[in-house]
Amino acid sequence: MEKRVLLGSRAFSWKAFFLQWEWMLVLIFLLVHALNAYLSPYYLNADSLRDATMTFLDKAFIVLPMVLIIILGDIDISVASIVALSSVVMADLYTRGVPMELAVFICLGVGALCGYINGLLITQFKELSAVIVTLGTMILYRGIAYIILEDQARGKFPEWFSYLGWGYVGPVPFIFLIFVIFAIAFILLLHKTTFGRRVYAMGNNLTASQFSGIKVDRIKIIVFTLAGLMAAVTALFLTSRMGSTRPNIATGYELDVIAMVVLGGISTAGGKGRMIGAILAVFLIGYLRYGLGLVNVPAQMLLIIIGLLLIAAVTIPNLKGRLGKGKRAG
Repeated sequence: MEKRVLLGSRAFSWKAFFLQWEWMLVLIFLLVHALNAYLSPYYLNADSLRDATMTFLDKAFIVLPMVLIIILGDIDISVASIVALSSVVMADLYTRGVPMELAVFICLGVGALCGYINGLLITQFKELSAVIVTLGTMILYRGIAYIILEDQARGKFPEWFSYLGWGYVGPVPFIFLIFVIFAIAFILLLHKTTFGRRVYAMGNNLTASQFSGIKVDRIKIIVFTLAGLMAAVTALFLTSRMGSTRPNIATGYELDVIAMVVLGGISTAGGKGRMIGAILAVFLIGYLRYGLGLVNVPAQMLLIIIGLLLIAAVTIPNLKGRLGKGKRAG
């Protein structure tokens, strides 16, 4: 018989707790480490594992607001183009004599503005889906970046700027520390505030949320603005790590980010999922790529593995639901 512990008015089930998708991600994460260690004797090195976070945590900043967007039942495929435009504007301003500190703040402002425009268009033109709107702005933002720089690169940033991508606070990479701070902030925002509860409510039933007095348009604009702002944060770290920028940087980031969110157990239908799952998926895919890269596994094989993981993330919860319904029907 299944053991249950009463917590208030609800029964806590240990079985249900350990059958959550996040525990499956933990198991897969451990298997990835075991596989990488078997394939490469150089993998299980504390310094290398620590430094590897610098190579994949830049896009993780976009994962955090993307969780909110997909819980809303929407999607944003323009985030990679926002990264490119924010980076290009910052670099171009610096080469024209603008102090780098001011250029960094303008970079963040450009990202937030692009996200705000996305949210405004989505809320004002409700007959258009978010994917159509952000497809248009994806092309627009990337196009503006090409107009500014064409096919040229910009670099030669101040020495302090490289600290963002390669610096340490003690033994901890600076980018890892900043990501932890943002991750905690987004976890609290989604799971411990009225704003987060309203995001879930909108994802479950937008019409009911609207009639219950939730200002759905304002929340959507805020969430998409956050996505643009975090894309600009990604632009800062990515540009710092690369040492230069071009209009084609971050190409494909939007697909990587969405893959991490879906693998993290966030329902594309909206209204379900937890931030911790997406964060686990960031490290799972990041270390999977790092470990297989050490043994020169072809990129095509890596895509197949990630694709299989995504299929599992989508189908396993549905299979569990069907099995549960079958048992109740029986």
